[in-house]
Amino acid sequence: MRKLANVEEFNTLAATESVVFMFTAGWCPDCRVIDPIMPDVEAKFSGYTFVSVDRDEFIDLCIEKDIYGIPSFLAYKDGSEVGRFVSKDRKTQDEIESFITNLSA
Repeated sequence: MRKLANVEEFNTLAATESVVFMFTAGWCPDCRVIDPIMPDVEAKFSGYTFVSVDRDEFIDLCIEKDIYGIPSFLAYKDGSEVGRFVSKDRKTQDEIESFITNLSA
């Protein structure tokens, strides 16, 4: 999963690609639990670009996008937000895959 470099990259990706942003942090134990499953998720949903967003590096972006719990997911397609899976709760692989599947429903 690629790592977000700056806010400009976020805006460009959100405007031009089908993208799923995963908001995370190095200190977040629930984020570390899902890290090993994310390559499988990315492989199943190859039509999306997956981007890791470090909550501590991009706190202003998190505030702007109402991301107050991690791990959380925010999806864009054709310049519009198409879904969000935002909470402070631990996510399972099935929950993450269901969220992404429902983006194209």
